[in-house]
Amino acid sequence: MATYDLLVIGSGPSGQRAAVSAVKKGKRVALVEMRSVVGGVCINTGTIPSKTMREAVLHLSGYNYRSVYGMNYRVKEKITMSDLAFRVQHVIKTEVDVTEAQLSRNGVDVLTGTASFVDTTHVRVDSTNGSTVHEAERIVIAVGTKPASTPKVPLNGRTIINSDQILDLQTLPKTMIVVGGGVIGVEYCCMFAALGVRMTLIEKRPRLLEFADQEIIEALSYHLRDSRVTMRLHEEVESVEELADGTVVANLESKKRISGDALLYAVGRQGNIDELNLSAAGIEADSRGRIPVDKDFRTKVPNIFAVGDVIGFPSLASVSMEQGRIAVERAFGDEVVQSNPSFYPYGIYTIPEISFIGKTEEQLTEEDVPYEVGVAYYREIARGQIRGDTTGRLKLIFHRENKQILGVHIIGEGAAELVHIGQAVMTLNGTVDYFIDTVFNYPTLAECYKAAAFNGINRLARFQE
Repeated sequence: MATYDLLVIGSGPSGQRAAVSAVKKGKRVALVEMRSVVGGVCINTGTIPSKTMREAVLHLSGYNYRSVYGMNYRVKEKITMSDLAFRVQHVIKTEVDVTEAQLSRNGVDVLTGTASFVDTTHVRVDSTNGSTVHEAERIVIAVGTKPASTPKVPLNGRTIINSDQILDLQTLPKTMIVVGGGVIGVEYCCMFAALGVRMTLIEKRPRLLEFADQEIIEALSYHLRDSRVTMRLHEEVESVEELADGTVVANLESKKRISGDALLYAVGRQGNIDELNLSAAGIEADSRGRIPVDKDFRTKVPNIFAVGDVIGFPSLASVSMEQGRIAVERAFGDEVVQSNPSFYPYGIYTIPEISFIGKTEEQLTEEDVPYEVGVAYYREIARGQIRGDTTGRLKLIFHRENKQILGVHIIGEGAAELVHIGQAVMTLNGTVDYFIDTVFNYPTLAECYKAAAFNGINRLARFQE
């Protein structure tokens, strides 16, 4: 029986960060991964593959430059699923190699197999070579999530698929149905629409991505419709069937019938806890497989922690890494300055891209906070014209009285990079005056901050005359 100071279950972003952080403290660490390769869902089936596929779609379809070269412009005329898979597999392999090198360099013992609790300090690892039991004073659960399923949608891995099976599509469909208007569903809907696939998006809520700023989502919805996406909002799927000719039909509760060559089911995710035998450790998960934790990411069992997507919202790889680091600090009794969750940025890799930080207009209105808004449009910025994105916009929200930045909301290519400027200013309690007094490189999209700041200050000035 091997004994460790810390045993981490799962090698995704939170697990990697937890393991390496503990090694830096001089601890003996093991990391258990059920796949034959490290990286977890993030690298192998989730974040990295989807973002890489998006990049391949944008490049091969010529989407970003159609406003310059015409709507028929394409880098490759006939794009296949193999074209997309080639780039995805290349990036996955590289990221796996980088992660393996990092864990090896830091002396983390990587154990391949399925982990399950024996008790609060012992974990059994079952692999093709047999079973071993390992003892650890402290354990971090970082198993992530898997796509949720329902009997209403019988997945077949060919024409009715979940987000893990996207690259299993043999051919690029001509028509496709996406069930679920959350981040994953909308991202893939945008990608296939950019490739010319006729998309139908079904979402039971009245609008997409309700946690994001309404104006930004209205802009995204406009772009989706402009890409010939049919949106069925406030609709719910009653059943899905595959006809004899291979056509997939979604029957809605409203008695509508929608057909397509393929259907992607992307309604929620479930904690990947089925094999963990949590009850042996005295831990319970909720109906969606999420493990409850306190502010230190400690479960009800003092020596067992849980981090990453398995604990629920916000389910962001960047936040998961931070949770892994903080959990290890707390596990070994060290004080650590925890970053402020209100300053965590969100990146949604739709087409066009969306990113934001801070409060939305809807939240500030609900809280009775006096605010003003400044907006800059990519089409008015030279860099926007150069890169062919004339539809993007950046919105600054700031307090009317002290001018403190309350939120930054961006839609347009490069949004997830651009938001970090606003993040830095917000974290340091900056005001809108910072952007007015700062010189930005020209031509850059960063100039949007200055243009938005002037727009907001000019609006504010009307009330002070």
